[in-house]
Formats: sequence, C-alpha cells, structure tokens
Amino acid sequence: QVQLAEFGGGLVQAGGSLRLSCAASGRTISRYVMGWFRQTPGKEREFAASVSWSGSHTYYADSVKGRFTISRDNAKNTVYLQMNSLKPEDTAVYYCAAAGLDNYFSVRPADYDYWGQGTQVTVSS
Repeated sequence: QVQLAEFGGGLVQAGGSLRLSCAASGRTISRYVMGWFRQTPGKEREFAASVSWSGSHTYYADSVKGRFTISRDNAKNTVYLQMNSLKPEDTAVYYCAAAGLDNYFSVRPADYDYWGQGTQVTVSS
C-alpha cells in the first residue's frame, strides 16, 4: 500500500554530515508517523528518530539527539534525516518506516507498518 525507498547513504568521515531521503509512493504519508531506524550486523533494529503527521513534533533516541534532525515534506511525500557530527558508531543500514498511528513517540519496530529497503551509512574515523 505504501512503498518507501531510502536514498543518500554513503561513506563520510567522522564529524561530517549526510542527508538521507525517504521517498514514499502508493499513497500519501500525511497521516502516518514516520520514523528512521538503523541496524548493524548482530544487533536488533534500533530507533533513531520519528516525526508526527504535520512535522511539528519530533522524537529522538538519546544516541542521536542534538546531532540528527528528522523532517518531512508531505507535499513531496518525502521524509528526511539530516545527520551531523557523525561518529563511527553511527555506521549502520538506515531504514525509513511508516506507522499508521498518531503517537510520534513510537520507538518499537513492531509499531511501524511499512519499511524501505535500507541505505548503508558508513562513517570512517
């Protein structure tokens, strides 16, 4: 029903910045909480950031708070993750997700209904 595709991953140096994009298709995302998760080999998928329907409210994991910014442009059906001051420990596959609920504090992967294929972010020291 909703297809998500992430773009913008790549290799950056520690301290650098990267902007990820998530393009949605199939239907509007205006009534979906949108989130970004990340996963490394051997670890469970972990919450990074989420944004409410209108984009007026955001929520961040402690590990990224102050460095990452999630935003959305519902007119473009796109969600973004601006990542600044990147650290090697930020290296992961980053996934965009959509949740059919109104709680922008949702941090559980099970709360999200649709997922992108992921994009690799590698931060070198």
